Amino acid sequence: MVTSNAQKAIVNANIPKATTSRDFVCISCRLSHPTRRYASAAAAAVEQPDPLYDEPPVPPVTQTGPQKAYRMLASPVLSRPPLLTRELTPFEKSFYLYQKRLNERLSLPFTRYFYYKKGTPADVEWKRKRAVRKTASRDIGLYSGYGVEAWNDEVLIDDETAEPGSQIEALIRDAEGKDIVDAKPVGDADTGGEEISGDAMEGEGMRKELSQQQAMAVERPVPRLTEADEKNDLRSLSRRLDRALYLLVQRKDGSWRFPQDRVYGRENLHQAAERTLIQSLGINMNTWMVGNHPIGHHALTFREPELTRVMPNPLVSTANDSFEQEEYGEKVFFMKGRIMAGQADVSKNEYGDQDFQWLAKEEVQEKVHPGYWKSVKNMLAER
Repeated sequence: MVTSNAQKAIVNANIPKATTSRDFVCISCRLSHPTRRYASAAAAAVEQPDPLYDEPPVPPVTQTGPQKAYRMLASPVLSRPPLLTRELTPFEKSFYLYQKRLNERLSLPFTRYFYYKKGTPADVEWKRKRAVRKTASRDIGLYSGYGVEAWNDEVLIDDETAEPGSQIEALIRDAEGKDIVDAKPVGDADTGGEEISGDAMEGEGMRKELSQQQAMAVERPVPRLTEADEKNDLRSLSRRLDRALYLLVQRKDGSWRFPQDRVYGRENLHQAAERTLIQSLGINMNTWMVGNHPIGHHALTFREPELTRVMPNPLVSTANDSFEQEEYGEKVFFMKGRIMAGQADVSKNEYGDQDFQWLAKEEVQEKVHPGYWKSVKNMLAER
């Protein structure tokens, strides 16, 4: 009995007392994760004041004066492209004639009887022309590609054979039944003994070409110079057909510029350029704005800021209210455009423009201000 009680006392002494969950956490975890009751943490957060939220809110600042900005303008650069090829240089004219004569010398002889039956009027006419110009070609002058002088196919100084006008005249004279040049009369003796008329004796000393009554009416090409070129009509689109022309307007102050107007509301540069053409030069032009991006810009800073009241534009639905704006300068963005048909009209201009002109690049330089020309010169084509 004593033994059993002693054993129970020993067992009870070895049983540990009730412990908390903290006693079962290792020392390293307790040091790295300190425990804190949620209630005490919330009370501490409430007791500490937050300087960001305890101060009274600051009311928003409203602008009382006019806006400060630059005046943004859209300017369509309307052009008429060249309608004719450019004039050839003297070197190009001589080179092309040289190539024609070289081809005449290297090609096979003209097969005459393949095209003309022997003894027919067409054969007689061919022999006469061949005796004068010495070759089958009609626009290379008096040149023989098979004689002893065939090597001499270059053009001498002041020789007009290479001029396009001389070649056109030779083709027209040949079509009319005339010689390409005013040569001496051709008879039977000039054709190597072949008759060019029914009677050999009758053909001697006679020019075998059609009379004025028998001559064919050949239509001549339209000249490169037009009536507008002769009159120097700067408002005509029919002048300088081999060059690109650009539309300039004369403003109220007398200066010359491309048409321009400010951008209203939420319209983009493409829309502003199209509207500017309508309000400045009327609706009698069929135009096409090439792209949506500007091809250049021009910036100007005023000496002193200008207070401007911008009024709404009736053609822009997003510009309904007027406002004041303090402008420090203007920025002009140029938009490329083409005219397809029609003509400009400043009679109903809404910007006060007085006149317009269609000018080539070098003529634009003479009209505009040097600073403006520096901004636009690289946008304009040389021809």
